[in-house]
Amino acid sequence: MYAELLCQSAFSFLEGASHPQSLVEQAQALGHGAIGIADRNTVAGVVRAYVAAKAAGLRLLAGSRLVLEDAPDLVCYPSDRAAWARLCRLLSLGKARAPKGECRLRFEDVVAHAEGQIFIAVPPPILDDAFTAWLRLASAKLRGQLYVAALRRYAPDDLARLTALQNLAQANGLHLVAANDVLYHSPAIRELQDVLRCIRHGRTIEQGGLLLEPHGERHLKSPAEMTRLFRKFPEALSRQQEILHRLHFSLDQISYEYPDEPVPPGLTPDEHLANLVQEGATWRYPAGVPRKVQSLLDKELSVIAQLAYARYFLTVHDIVRHARVHKILCQGRGSAANSAVCYALGITAVDPAESDLLFERFVSAERGDPPDIDVDFEHERREEVIQYLYTRYGRHRAAIAATVIHYRPRSAIREVAKVLGLPDATAAILAAQTWNPGDELWGRIRCARPGWIRRSRASNAR
Repeated sequence: MYAELLCQSAFSFLEGASHPQSLVEQAQALGHGAIGIADRNTVAGVVRAYVAAKAAGLRLLAGSRLVLEDAPDLVCYPSDRAAWARLCRLLSLGKARAPKGECRLRFEDVVAHAEGQIFIAVPPPILDDAFTAWLRLASAKLRGQLYVAALRRYAPDDLARLTALQNLAQANGLHLVAANDVLYHSPAIRELQDVLRCIRHGRTIEQGGLLLEPHGERHLKSPAEMTRLFRKFPEALSRQQEILHRLHFSLDQISYEYPDEPVPPGLTPDEHLANLVQEGATWRYPAGVPRKVQSLLDKELSVIAQLAYARYFLTVHDIVRHARVHKILCQGRGSAANSAVCYALGITAVDPAESDLLFERFVSAERGDPPDIDVDFEHERREEVIQYLYTRYGRHRAAIAATVIHYRPRSAIREVAKVLGLPDATAAILAAQTWNPGDELWGRIRCARPGWIRRSRASNAR
């Protein structure tokens, strides 16, 4: 059972050329037993890969490709839930010490977070003395956790290089593991990967030269093809099964863990929430809580207790309470407006006595996912709320949610046009014709300059 362990998706921005879903679907179609998604200094791509893998019935290995300042790339796969947490902390460390969009990690950082991890070292093109010395050090620091990637570079000295790498690994008590270091799911996507790399380096396709891959082989291959390529190194294929058996982590193991701080001593979260809701309902309805509202509150509290969401509601209430005490304007919105509990807690402003609320749109036992409680704070004082979160819950337990950058259709067309050397006027005409980043986008750009990709390997190696 072959499993590709070195895959970079489009979440390796301007390097990987395929979406995680495409990689998973292609691996399933080729008959792979599993697939590992490890993007450069991030785990952003594994969620989409997980959804696709679950639908395809394919095992997903979730990891990250650690690009280090003082060592070769290390592909890291956590073996359990605790190791996943260490990997995330390691990535947070690297990003916190670097400018936005970058990550600065050193080998000593990896060693400090290495417990429970499986590493695959990606050797440089030339096996020089520096790599030999590092491999000796790494084999001692990461004893029993480190493998070395065996990659076919499709060069005349490929077999000699792999033999030398095998000897070097064995001399340090390590093993090779076969991989293809995938950048795209299908050979047809190689053109796009060339363009992405040129955008990354600010070059046109004619100026790409040695920046570009000398061949189009960094795509997912069938197990039969990988067996053929590594027929002289069968152990490198068998080591894959060893790694698969050592990795037990799945994204299924991740669950929400809500803070305990809002719960006073001597009370359970459900009891404290029920008390706050009753106080809030009395505040909302000084003349007495209407029977309809009380029925809704009892029903909602029962569902919240059943799903163990009380601490979640208490945390949101705590933040909103702080904002209101300090006269920071805030308002809950979205599906939370369907909750009588949220109204009683002062999170939302839709009176259930005057509206027909559908609580199931907000929380449902059948859905299985926690609800979204979106609260807007006035932007001039939003930083005060953030600082309260840091003080109340600790900086190490607070995070700002991030979005992953991607190109809009028009900006994508303009960037690709620069790479292809198209005139600005042509780029403007192409950009004006699109409104949707569908599959037609790449085809339209290719049609603007047919045949540009027909370069020889010799010209690519200039």
